Amino acid sequence: MSVEVPFYFAATIAIIASLRVVTGSNAIHALLYLVVSLLAVAVCFYFIGAPFAAGLEVIVYAGAILVLFVFAVMMFDLQGDDEPKHFGREGNSAWFSAWFGPSILALLLLFELVYIIVVSDSKQLYVSNIVEAKQVGILLYGPYLLAVEIASFLLLAGLVAGYHFAKPDAGS
Repeated sequence: MSVEVPFYFAATIAIIASLRVVTGSNAIHALLYLVVSLLAVAVCFYFIGAPFAAGLEVIVYAGAILVLFVFAVMMFDLQGDDEPKHFGREGNSAWFSAWFGPSILALLLLFELVYIIVVSDSKQLYVSNIVEAKQVGILLYGPYLLAVEIASFLLLAGLVAGYHFAKPDAGS
């Protein structure tokens, strides 16, 4: 089986999830779709022969950056008041509607990966050269060191600014 079909399937899931991120009205639902979108992009990286980049996508973006987003949503109280706050008939249906779409898309990605790993030969799985961790490390700590450090300071400044804007006024 060719790698192009599963790649385009994962890319389609990434596009659908990304559209749900930007068109959603609830911040928590958008974050769930963002996780699925980042996982689908990681699957795309895996299919083009960059398993290290796929792993970084899952660990760094779907893991660390999304935790920061969830923290910001909780800090700024972006959930909205339209969500039911109790568990009952309305609470269960709201929970189901929030998790149904992202769960289906994530399960489709999982089935796709399992099918490809079981069916295909591992030598045919990669289309291009494999990028190893050593090559990425040499580039990140070599010619791109300044860019990596500037990006880390920018993330730190955003976190400090978010805390500053979210804290209540001392005079109130």
